[in-house]
Amino acid sequence: MNRVECWRAVTPQARNWHFRIRHRVFVEEQRVIPITDLDDRDRDLSTIHVVAGRGSAAVGTVRLYRTDGAGRWKGDRLAVLAGHRAGMVGARLVRFAVATAAAAGGDVMDAIVQVQNVTFFERLGWDRAGPLIAYHGLPHQPMTFRLADARTLDESDIPDDACLRLPAARHAPSPLIEAVT
Repeated sequence: MNRVECWRAVTPQARNWHFRIRHRVFVEEQRVIPITDLDDRDRDLSTIHVVAGRGSAAVGTVRLYRTDGAGRWKGDRLAVLAGHRAGMVGARLVRFAVATAAAAGGDVMDAIVQVQNVTFFERLGWDRAGPLIAYHGLPHQPMTFRLADARTLDESDIPDDACLRLPAARHAPSPLIEAVT
């Protein structure tokens, strides 16, 4: 199995992979969000979109952003394609997100996690932050991570995203994706 690499999706092609993976997971597969999961955060230039690749395929995403000027960040839209969930893709994406926020001077990162993923996040050092809440009609657990616990990010081995490809979509992606990219 090829090593999982993560990097910021700054090129139009990488951002397209990011949005298509999210669309496949949240709209097509899980049917958690109807039509599109794109929102105003995706248009905000300060939002950091991340792509994970394994071998020559883009296989996962996460996005992160500051929620205040006092060092608080949020990570959300963690999505890994179905055939890659048993590997380290999700863990690498979460670690990349917290390391990125920590390197930017963040103190705390928040997330709202689907109930079935709570143990996964706890194993990565996250703590529950209050009772379950309804999010897109499903129970989610608010969680938090102290960014002082994040490992230093080594960007020396981040690949050139031009070598990756997104697996073919099952259906044509929403035309709304094209409006954002």
